[in-house]
Amino acid sequence: MRSRDLRTRLREQLRAAVRERDRIAIAALRDAIAALDNAEAVEPGAEQSAASSEYVARGVVGLGAAEAERRLLDPEAQRAIVSAEIEGRLAAATTYEQHGHSSRATDLRVSAEVLLAVLDAPNASD
Repeated sequence: MRSRDLRTRLREQLRAAVRERDRIAIAALRDAIAALDNAEAVEPGAEQSAASSEYVARGVVGLGAAEAERRLLDPEAQRAIVSAEIEGRLAAATTYEQHGHSSRATDLRVSAEVLLAVLDAPNASD
């Protein structure tokens, strides 16, 4: 496994942001980590090989029987997801600016800069 993949760098920056009580950075980093987690989720309806429960509709029997293996994202997919988060924030900032909400637009631009800094940080896996 890579020593410092994108998710690791996001979590490291999140810890630093929590220590500094930087609410904008905390929100941006949590959103990016959640976006990666959501992208790794498997599609619902995948086959379940466990026995069905007679007491709970669509339930399964056994410890961990309903757990599913998560997808693994390659580094390019992770970068694309975080890039999409950045683009979304910048687009929303432009919209807020056009509607006279400059303080919210500034917050969104700062959060995009936080994510961009993590995305552009050199990977120390060499």
